[in-house]
Formats: sequence, C-alpha cells, structure tokens
Amino acid sequence: MKQIVGVADMKVSNNPVESVVTYSLGSCIGLVIYDPAVRVGGILHYMLPESSIDREKAAAKPFMFADTGIPILFKTAYQMGAAKTRIKIYVAGGAEILDQKGFFNIGKRNYMALKKMFFKNDVIIHKQNVGGNTNRTVRLEIGTGEIYVKTSGSQEEKI
Repeated sequence: MKQIVGVADMKVSNNPVESVVTYSLGSCIGLVIYDPAVRVGGILHYMLPESSIDREKAAAKPFMFADTGIPILFKTAYQMGAAKTRIKIYVAGGAEILDQKGFFNIGKRNYMALKKMFFKNDVIIHKQNVGGNTNRTVRLEIGTGEIYVKTSGSQEEKI
C-alpha cells in the first residue's frame, strides 16, 4: 500500500506493508525520518523555510514551512514510539529548478533552514541528495527502512 505525500504535506506510518512517497521535489525539501527499532517512518514535503512570511497560512498549512512542519514530523513519529537517538534522517530536494541563476535561492534557503534547526537540536543528517537543478522523487519502505530516490532522467536508486 502506498501513502502519497503531496506538496506541503506529511505522512508518518508504522504499517510494515506501506511505502510513503513524495514526488516532484524541486526547490522543496523532502525530509525522511525512520526509526528502525520500532519501524516508524515518515516524510515531510515542505515548500518554504520560514512561516514568519505568512502566519495565517502557517496556521492553516503548517507542513508548508520548515520551521512549523519539521517539529510536527518528529513529534508525530515520537507519539508512534520513535526515539530521537535511533532516528535515521535522509534529505532530498533543495534544487534551483525555476531560479537557476540563484536570484531567490529558495532551494538553498529551504536546506539552510533545516540545517540550522538540526544544529540547534543536535540532530544529524545521515544521507542527503540536495541541490542542483533536477527534480527528485523519494520513497520510504516502512517495513525495511529502505529509501529510494529517483532523479529526473535517471533510474530509481536505493540509498
């Protein structure tokens, strides 16, 4: 069974027959977390770094922003039995698709917001596939913790 994470969305699961997938990660970030001991994992697909640009939108769609979506992803996983000390983290996206000259740097700013939050909370990224100018798709298999990434124009690869 497949759970699809849309743009500005999040899914967390402990169902070993499920896979969680997000498509079209351009400047957006796909944050994947997984605790192998309890087989709890999820994906957050956020669009923008800081909710301060639109507090109303952040209240209605907290998964749209790094600073509001990331804490909810972790808290939801913790409620399902995950532990911070066991969680493995994978990050994908942060490309400059429409802004290849780097005027807005949305992809880079999205990634830096995540890095800043992780630094403050002593969280380590285990693997990543960020930057460039291609779209990515990320899939997490809940039963095994296997993560797959597909970059535009190439085959899906196990990370």
